[in-house]
Amino acid sequence: MPWTGAVIIGTMRDAKKPGKPVAMGESRAAGAMPGRADVVVVSYNSAGELRDAVSPLAGVDGVHVVVVDNASGDGSLDRVADLAVNRIARETNEGFAAGCNAGWRVGAASYVCFLNPDASLDPPGLDRLSSVLDADRAVGAVAPRIVEENGTVAWSLRRCPTVRSTFARALFLHRLLPLAPWSDDVIRDPRAYAHPWSPDWVSGACLMVRREALEAVDGWDEGFFLYGEDADLCRRLRTAGWDVRFEPSVTARHLGGRSLPRASLLPVLAQSRLRYARKHRPGLSVAGFRLGLALGAATHALVGRGGRAARRGHLKSLAAMLGLRSRKDRHA
Repeated sequence: MPWTGAVIIGTMRDAKKPGKPVAMGESRAAGAMPGRADVVVVSYNSAGELRDAVSPLAGVDGVHVVVVDNASGDGSLDRVADLAVNRIARETNEGFAAGCNAGWRVGAASYVCFLNPDASLDPPGLDRLSSVLDADRAVGAVAPRIVEENGTVAWSLRRCPTVRSTFARALFLHRLLPLAPWSDDVIRDPRAYAHPWSPDWVSGACLMVRREALEAVDGWDEGFFLYGEDADLCRRLRTAGWDVRFEPSVTARHLGGRSLPRASLLPVLAQSRLRYARKHRPGLSVAGFRLGLALGAATHALVGRGGRAARRGHLKSLAAMLGLRSRKDRHA
C-alpha cells in the first residue's frame, strides 16, 4: 500500500490549520475537482534546492503540486511550508518510485508531471507539455529538453540497454565513439535534441505522464529503489501501447551535477541495471548483463576517477555483481 508510514500535512489553501495532519480519507484527491496537471516532487534531504523547484508552479491555476518527502533529516518540507502545495511526510525512505506513486495517487488531474527536486519548469513549459498530450492520445508520456546550469544540453534521451552497450561502457568505448549507437545507452548526438521524436526512454528528471497510462501500468515499479525506474516505466508504457515523446520546445533547468550518483550509491545503480535486465531481458542475456556490469565496476575501480570513495563504490558494485557479500552484510 502506498500510504504506509505517510502523513498528508496539507496545503496553505486547506481549511485545516497548516501543519495539522490530515486523515487519509481527507486528502485532496477525495473530493477536489481535478486541475489541468498534478506536479509531483519527491524530496530526500533536498532542503537546499527544493524551493526553487516548487515555487514556480505553486499556486498556479489548474496546477496541484504535491511534495513527497522520503524521511529527510534536513527539514526539506519546512522549506515549502508557506507555499500552496500538498506536503506528504513519509516516515521511511522506500525509494524514489515509492515516493512518486504516493504523490500521483493523491491527485486527480489527467496529467501528472514528475519533477526532480533539483530541476525547475515554468508554467508555460508545463502547459506546453500538456498540449502535447492533448494533441495525440497515443502519447502516454512526454519529456522536455533539459539544460544544465551553464546552459548546455543534458543528455537526457536514452536507448534501451543491451549486453553490447554494457560491455562497451565497461571498456570506455562510449568515450572513444560517443555517437556510435551500440556504444552507450545515452544518446549524445546533439541533432537528436533539436526536434520532437520518440526515443526508447527519457530521463525521469522531468516527465509528464498521462494519468490513464499510469493507471494502466500500475504506476512506478517500487522494486527499483533508485535509478532505472524511469527506463522501466517507459518500457512498460510502450509495451502497453503508449508512445513516449521528446518535446524540445520546452526547457527544464537542471542544477548540474547534483543528481549524479554518489560513490555510496554506485552499488545501487548496478543493482538497478541488473534488475532491469532481469525484468525486460530474460534468459541467457541476464548473465551477459551481469558480466558486463561486473567488468565495468572492475575497470572503473582500476582507473580510479573520483578518488578512494568512488573506487570503494565500484568495488562494492563488483562484489554485488559477483554475488559476494561484505563481512558486515554476512553478519547482519
